[in-house]
Amino acid sequence: MPLTIDVISDVVCPWCYIGKRRLEAALAEYSRGNPDAAPPEIHWRAFELNPDLPAAGVDRREHYRAKFGDDHEAALASVQAAGREAGIAFAFDRIARQPNTRVAHALIAAAPGPTVQEELVEGLFRAFFIEGVDLTQPRNLETVALRAGLEGEAVRAVLGDGAGLERVAAEEEAAREIGVDGVPVFVFNHRYVVTGSQPTEVLLDAMRHAAADEGDA
Repeated sequence: MPLTIDVISDVVCPWCYIGKRRLEAALAEYSRGNPDAAPPEIHWRAFELNPDLPAAGVDRREHYRAKFGDDHEAALASVQAAGREAGIAFAFDRIARQPNTRVAHALIAAAPGPTVQEELVEGLFRAFFIEGVDLTQPRNLETVALRAGLEGEAVRAVLGDGAGLERVAAEEEAAREIGVDGVPVFVFNHRYVVTGSQPTEVLLDAMRHAAADEGDA
């Protein structure tokens, strides 16, 4: 059986984007060390950092000021530095609206498989943090989803009828039941849990322990 990795994250969490890059580096190292092992199977799970935001979102600067105080620019500078190390050029100045991410998570849940799901997660991160795309606008979410490979019918079901929102709520409830109150969180083979955007070496070590328990490494 392949190693399974559940990633609990939010697409407007910069540390989740950094954590994604560190996970990718760990996966590459794991593959080099285990060339005969099946590729790990990754599932992206929903978690809203700000579930009470309105559908229209809020002003990004005001949101950050309310959340981090008057020194929010210093906090962003720290994130930008970590992003550069991970190969991410955060462009916070391009972001006008802080969105509610429930619909974005429903689109991720609607992906037909891990490959499309990963493409969509990456696309949403890139759209928000690099391109400054307004994710409160359904047409923008549709563009990102279709580009990632979701079928138009599935996209329209989420955007038009709210399909998948119940699944988002269920995933978030499941996360809270295991004690998740911040993201990212990585769960390996439903057993080993790594919280926060940890260094690549920490993620790789967890992968090796989980695989060894299953007899895969």
